Amino acid sequence: MAKVLIDLHINKKLHTNEGMGSLNVSLKIHEHSLVTIFGKSGAGKTTLLRIIAGLTKPEGGFIRVGEQAWYDSGEKINIKSQLRDIGFVFQDYALFPNMTVKEHLLYASPLKERKYISDLLDVFHLKGLCDRKPGKLSGGQQQRLAVARALARKPRILLLDEPLSALDSDMRLALQEEIILAHKNFNATTLLVSHDVYEVSRLSDYVYVIDNGKISEQGKPGDVFKSAIPGKPAEGYGPNCYCSECGSLRQ
Repeated sequence: MAKVLIDLHINKKLHTNEGMGSLNVSLKIHEHSLVTIFGKSGAGKTTLLRIIAGLTKPEGGFIRVGEQAWYDSGEKINIKSQLRDIGFVFQDYALFPNMTVKEHLLYASPLKERKYISDLLDVFHLKGLCDRKPGKLSGGQQQRLAVARALARKPRILLLDEPLSALDSDMRLALQEEIILAHKNFNATTLLVSHDVYEVSRLSDYVYVIDNGKISEQGKPGDVFKSAIPGKPAEGYGPNCYCSECGSLRQ
């Protein structure tokens, strides 16, 4: 069995549509797994990724990655974001408008490894677009670039915050395949935030469901979402909570 890479227990105050709430979660993530954080909008999914990345500070708890403490409120440890071994793909991709595709990857790569960058360009079908800037790329091409740039750091942990949410269904299916391929080929441990039950079921080894700031369910997607079919919601969610056309969790 793979060893635990991330051991986390944190609490953080949340501002939600219903007022003040709190995120209080404990989870363990095994090395080289692809794990999804699933839940409704405002549940705290993105906040959890930002806490792991060091972009948001929790009120208390700990984050241990391997043998290293990235955050520990009791020991007053809080490793800076740039020193955490992560690659982060934001919902809006956060690409630099004045950089070409190749410049994005060279900028992100600490050792400027040409062979590794060439491999990324191949896997994400970007080789013919090396000299284009983001404004000249389609939405799918921008998404490919965002993931490739995150992997250019050779991160131990890849964080994906709903990277496919703005794409149409055909493009989502195609890029899901590329995420699976990249996860396997580039040896990262991947955390994906999503509210699309079919995307989660297709991509994930394991899923944590966050509801009202807490882990309400966890397990393999086939077990957690065993009744999540069009017109019939998964246990723990209200009637018609899944879109009958795309399978997304209704907001």
